[in-house]
Amino acid sequence: MVVYFQFARNFQNNQISSEMIIQNRIPLIGHILRRCHQQAIEINARKDNLTAYFGKWPETEQKEFRQHMRIIADFISEPEEQQLHEEIEPYMSRLRYEFDHWDDAIHGFRETERKKWFPKNREVLERVRQVAFDGAIMPYVHILDLAPDGVIKPHVDSTRYCGNTISGISLLSDSVMRLVRTDEQRYQQQSPGTATQPTSQGSEPDAAYRHQPEAPLKNNFYADILLPRRSLYIMSHTARYNFTHEILSKEHSQFRGTLVPKTRRISIICRNEP
Repeated sequence: MVVYFQFARNFQNNQISSEMIIQNRIPLIGHILRRCHQQAIEINARKDNLTAYFGKWPETEQKEFRQHMRIIADFISEPEEQQLHEEIEPYMSRLRYEFDHWDDAIHGFRETERKKWFPKNREVLERVRQVAFDGAIMPYVHILDLAPDGVIKPHVDSTRYCGNTISGISLLSDSVMRLVRTDEQRYQQQSPGTATQPTSQGSEPDAAYRHQPEAPLKNNFYADILLPRRSLYIMSHTARYNFTHEILSKEHSQFRGTLVPKTRRISIICRNEP
């Protein structure tokens, strides 16, 4: 009987203690949820601060664009930027900057692809995969080194060479990316696998447009994206196929009316399979 009462007393005390713990934790849980909500608001605010919209955007299209064009500031730390740079610089420094490209899209660049990485850098690329892609990424990572005077001209990525998502880490410099709405009826590339690729420029109606689509700013809508040094951009779906994208030259490198000094810029670019 003594044992029973002792057990009952211990059970009651434990129940009271558990209730007190739960009651004490409810305010803590509420505080955590409020912090998470506030952080989400701050993240969205920072994201909006990195995007400037121009022209009359259809509401549904702007909503899609926000989903498909994402920027994560400070995705890597300064030490991570340094270790990435230290791995690729010995090879990149031996290459000459080129001023002609097979599709005339890039001037003042040098590039390579890399499959094997130092362990610490593999961890960074795995983080990119987890954040930006649903599954695996292509084994070769594209490294694009743009000279201070280099420029990436307006173009639309082809579905022939990679899948629906491209993601890049920006090293060494801030820059401004501009995305301008194309004429999707002429470009005929609304989704992966639907594009009609010309065999040669001018071989069919609108082939020249697909080779290097014209996307005038007048009477059009577009967005300027600030790509801070050490940020990650994730471009997918409609942002890739319905908009040209370019890196503004240093003469035109402005964001919201403020000059964005553009120096040498290296992009570490991951893609998924077509």
